[in-house]
Amino acid sequence: MEIIEWNDIPVELLLRILSLLDDRTAVVASAVCRGWRDSLSWGITRLSLSWCKRNMNSLVLSLAPKFTKLQSLILRQDVPQLQDDAVEEITSHCHELRELDLSKSFLLTDRSLYAIARGCPDLEKLNISGCSAFSDSALGYLTGCCRKLKFLNLCGCVGTASDRALKSIGYNCNELQYLNLGWCDRVGDEGIMNLAYGCPDLRAIDLCGCVLITDDSVVALANSCRHLRSLGLYYCQNITDRAMYSLAQSRMKGKHEVSWASVKNRYEEEEEGLTNLNISQCTALTPPAVQALCDSFPALHTCSGRHSLIISGCLNLTSVHCACAVQAHRGSTALPRLAH
Repeated sequence: MEIIEWNDIPVELLLRILSLLDDRTAVVASAVCRGWRDSLSWGITRLSLSWCKRNMNSLVLSLAPKFTKLQSLILRQDVPQLQDDAVEEITSHCHELRELDLSKSFLLTDRSLYAIARGCPDLEKLNISGCSAFSDSALGYLTGCCRKLKFLNLCGCVGTASDRALKSIGYNCNELQYLNLGWCDRVGDEGIMNLAYGCPDLRAIDLCGCVLITDDSVVALANSCRHLRSLGLYYCQNITDRAMYSLAQSRMKGKHEVSWASVKNRYEEEEEGLTNLNISQCTALTPPAVQALCDSFPALHTCSGRHSLIISGCLNLTSVHCACAVQAHRGSTALPRLAH
């Protein structure tokens, strides 16, 4: 085949060429001609506009009708630019979205959440961290429509994350695996307990700065979320030893509940249980409880370079050590062998 003009390039080859473009160049290429625009529309499924420091709202309004096959769209901003009309344009054309990042979009209101709920029912990952204008009722409506959510970042969404919102999440989003509630100080035990019972597949939850929660929340997570790997409790000063012992006991319960599935996956046993825990500034905890937890989960490390058990600000926990730290200490204090 003789190729003289761009129009002569086979669609498959053109898609391959365009797939090598970075996001900024792809946006420029979409304005070259209709052939390029159509090829990009079919070939580009992931796009980030975080590089746009000015006029992002206008850019999104012009691009949304072109990139209708998008599955991932990152609109993270350092300076708030995005407005509700741009989100509504996205949800009117990009119905295949699986991932949407709107973090730090301080100008957005509930209109955006309602638009996402109506236009993106297959959404799996949503980041609205720092979006302080959303209400808990709008988030509840969204969870009722986007039931496939697995990742939800609500860090700093003080007015959005409430016990009522968490009840909706627990009722609607049973596949949820990751939730960030950092500094959502309206969240209490009632919300976390509803969440734990409704989302048994939860793998990671960050509750840093959720000052209202108590041991009841941790107990509910320990009993209901058997796949929990990461737990953030920074500055949750109502947490006591009861929460630590509950987590440790959940590990023992998991070992005793033998099934054919667990036998099949026995080689993954070491990966089961907590691998990251942040209890910094949880000043009510005592060394025996935290040591019991550390002993139950070998993946929790206090040794240098592998800190996955974070206890900064807890001066009374300096005696807590992981197994490998103890072995290293023993090795350094062992007497050298005499040469023969």
